[in-house]
Amino acid sequence: MLAVIEKREGGGYVARYDRPLKHSVEKVWAALTQNDKLAKWMSNLQVEDLRKGGTIKFDMKDGSGTFIDMKILDFQEYSVLEFEWGEDRVRFELYPKPDGCLLVLKEFIGTLTDHTSKDLSGWHVCLDMLSALLEGRYMEFPKGEWEKWHDKYGIAVKQMEK
Repeated sequence: MLAVIEKREGGGYVARYDRPLKHSVEKVWAALTQNDKLAKWMSNLQVEDLRKGGTIKFDMKDGSGTFIDMKILDFQEYSVLEFEWGEDRVRFELYPKPDGCLLVLKEFIGTLTDHTSKDLSGWHVCLDMLSALLEGRYMEFPKGEWEKWHDKYGIAVKQMEK
């Protein structure tokens, strides 16, 4: 299911992914914040200092060895992790449910660009990889799936630009 993309009051947009998971908040939190697990579903990210005001590094993975420091803007253990994402922000929220938890990912987008659909399809596929990891399966990044979702998010972003 596509993320829901909406205009925000005061400007910008928010893309929201809701993923019900049959795993505890603690297990999902570990996958979001522990580097050995994070590397298996979002290999560009590395947690350096897990606290509000701390740092997550983004590895460009372009052969240059370049890392970008992203500040952690909000942190509530087992509940909220929000950090800079270029000019934008990404926020993970976890809500306990009787059969697991609800993972909500929000990307707050200031301006829609040609890169927006790439980010949105990337998050979509990475959340699929996270789900697989939680089920005990490892997935390589599925380029074909990313391309399929990129086309769909490209259409959704164009509709928001109207």
